[in-house]
Amino acid sequence: MRSHTIRSLILAVLLAWAPGALAAEPLVVSTWGGNWKDTIERVIAKPFTQKTGIPVEFEVGGTLDRLTKARVTKASPLVDVTFTTTHVGRLYISDGLFQKLDMAKIPNAKEIFKEALRSDHHVGVWAYVYTIVYRTDLIKDEITKWADLWDPRFARKIGLPDFDPSHIITVSAVLEGGNEKDWEKGQERLKRLKPNVAAFFSTDARSQDLMKTGEAPVQVMLSVNAFHLQELGLPVKLVSPTDVGGIVGIDTIGIMAGTKKAEAAHKFIDFALSREVQEQLVLSFKAGPVHAKAAVPEKLRGQPGVFTTAQEWKEKAYILVDEVRAKNLPAWKEWFNANVVAK
Repeated sequence: MRSHTIRSLILAVLLAWAPGALAAEPLVVSTWGGNWKDTIERVIAKPFTQKTGIPVEFEVGGTLDRLTKARVTKASPLVDVTFTTTHVGRLYISDGLFQKLDMAKIPNAKEIFKEALRSDHHVGVWAYVYTIVYRTDLIKDEITKWADLWDPRFARKIGLPDFDPSHIITVSAVLEGGNEKDWEKGQERLKRLKPNVAAFFSTDARSQDLMKTGEAPVQVMLSVNAFHLQELGLPVKLVSPTDVGGIVGIDTIGIMAGTKKAEAAHKFIDFALSREVQEQLVLSFKAGPVHAKAAVPEKLRGQPGVFTTAQEWKEKAYILVDEVRAKNLPAWKEWFNANVVAK
């Protein structure tokens, strides 16, 4: 009788603690480091834990480094949720690394702009653009369109990213009547830009340094970085190019195939897409929300990369085809390094 009582007590304790034990198992999120991770932790992860009781841990690294690690650990994924760029997300999908999303478990997805619904495996969380940014104290001639970059007045003034030339390659092609699909149309135009290039950069930090020192006072720059420089007091202007528009970037989120925490992962994505969280992300990143009803501060409304209506997405955004960009990026980088970066 006593033995039966002890067994019953043990079983009761286990049953009582089981839900808590499951809830306490952390959701592991893969993202970029630095301010990206800090903001995601502060704006999304900690409030999510407070609301659900599910703790969140992070794996941080570069976009392609994390993709490589995910490929190696595919059979037993080390993370549950991954933030990445929309086109690299296509590589996760083609490699079978993302599972299909159950949209019924992400009700906030009904409120996001259609451009943020990147696939049935990943959805956008915020938007930005690569556009022209310039120092107004050093550059007195107003820049209004991409074609202005080829003006001889800007000889040895321009800074370009060499880690991903998708933006300037696409712009060059569009100005020659093509697009990212027949990008070769812009090759000769892009070669003609070389005399105006002062420097190339491989990181956001280097881009900002070149702008601060004035070594490259005109740049093809991430809008989020430009807003940061404005907050530091640097007189920089973001251009809304009238000929092509800003080249849109959409950072996305997906759930790793093979995770045992898919239920919690769906809750995390739904929370990230909520109106309240989206509004906080706008304030923190100075990026555009994907939730159509998210409030945007007046000073950011109409700024490059901050789209608040379906009409603005249509008129001010040039969105590359994800599959084309993912497939062609290695060839683009090789050609760009050989024909533009090389002296």
